[in-house]
Amino acid sequence: MSYDDRLTSDTLLRAMSTLACAGHAFVSSPQLVQATGASLPAVKRMLSRLVVERRVEVVGKARATRYRLRTTSTPFTVGEPAEQPHVAQTRSRFAPPWSVASLELRQRLALPLAARLPVTYRREFVDEYKPNQTFLLPPELADELAALGRPPGQLPAGTYIRKVLEQLLIDLSWSSSHLEGNRYTLLDTEELFKSGAAATDSDAVMLLNHKAAIEFLVDAVPTQGLSAGLVRNLHAVLMQDLLAEVTSLGAIREKVVNISGTTYVPTQVPAVLMEMFERIISTVQQIKNPLEAAFFLWVNLAYLQPFEDGNKRVSRLAANIPLMLYNQAPLSFLDVDREDYALAMMGVYESCDVSMAVDLFDWTYRRSQAKYKVVLESMGSPDPFRVKYREALNEAVGLVVRGRKSEGEALSSLRLDDGDAPKFRHLLAQELNALEVFNCARYRLGIRETQAWIDEGRPR
Repeated sequence: MSYDDRLTSDTLLRAMSTLACAGHAFVSSPQLVQATGASLPAVKRMLSRLVVERRVEVVGKARATRYRLRTTSTPFTVGEPAEQPHVAQTRSRFAPPWSVASLELRQRLALPLAARLPVTYRREFVDEYKPNQTFLLPPELADELAALGRPPGQLPAGTYIRKVLEQLLIDLSWSSSHLEGNRYTLLDTEELFKSGAAATDSDAVMLLNHKAAIEFLVDAVPTQGLSAGLVRNLHAVLMQDLLAEVTSLGAIREKVVNISGTTYVPTQVPAVLMEMFERIISTVQQIKNPLEAAFFLWVNLAYLQPFEDGNKRVSRLAANIPLMLYNQAPLSFLDVDREDYALAMMGVYESCDVSMAVDLFDWTYRRSQAKYKVVLESMGSPDPFRVKYREALNEAVGLVVRGRKSEGEALSSLRLDDGDAPKFRHLLAQELNALEVFNCARYRLGIRETQAWIDEGRPR
């Protein structure tokens, strides 16, 4: 029996699946000849049959003809040229404009799990990265986004995020939790934060943990910078009361982790997890462009899976750390579709392909930047008096709420200019009257200590 006689539709489809897993979504007939050992006429006859049966799709003409497996989610149509424009439009205006590379990746990920090769962690994804020499984001895109998200003037680290903090607490807490399947709506989340009520279910715990974690970052990042300890503490705050064992909070895992819906199996060696976790942090510390740093941290923390649970949550919030340090507009992941997000992560997991992640990051950061720019503009120009006494006001509120000092004692400890003291006293009274558990992060206060002060009748 010749090879041509042995060529079946299943043989050809398996060959196409194998090539797709190796990164060749589009294949030529000579490639399939090499993969199957059959003759070119036999391969072409079988391809023609599979095209008629709508199991294979053909694109291009003559020597540019290429074939690929057809799925229900195939974004191209028969007869399209093999060479596509750099960006292809999506089904919905609420999704990123996926590049051709992203659409090809999506096509490979649409294959059944059995047709995709099992893979594990590839440390060279980090080891071969050279800060400021190699890039995950296209350098021109990173520069464009950095310029877009940078406010005018030189301001201290974390200034931008503090100004939009109340809106960001709701946006980022909800969107990150929503990507985890949280059932609360955006309005539910806002009401939960405003009410100051205790959590009554795991979804509420998740949201309140996000809020506390963002507040932690806002306080800690400007003074501590990015460090392994800070990210581990971020995990501890995010996952409090959500892990069975308290000892797992902030700890590099020693348990096996598996991810459903993908062929990726994370490394299960604690020593490797610790080494690569620290390598990721030290690498980000050297990256000069804050958007490249944010993207690198986002994809690599999720890819490594250093913690027992909550890795993607940590990666989303941690992506904001470089943005805070460079006083860039924050990243809230608003309007990101769960399926799009999952596929972007799977592209990294299974083939270290960041195509979808780049498009998603680009799209959602532009939306975040546009929103918080409007939030800033709605606030108008800052009051010069408040700017001058910003730190003094923080200290005075802390003395009254945390230290249980009277307003007079707090004022006397500050040694203000005599001419400014009356106006400052009035400002302090206003702020204390408006202080609630949902806005206490502005003054580096915790929710519990603020609530205790309120319950005591706001003693002043």
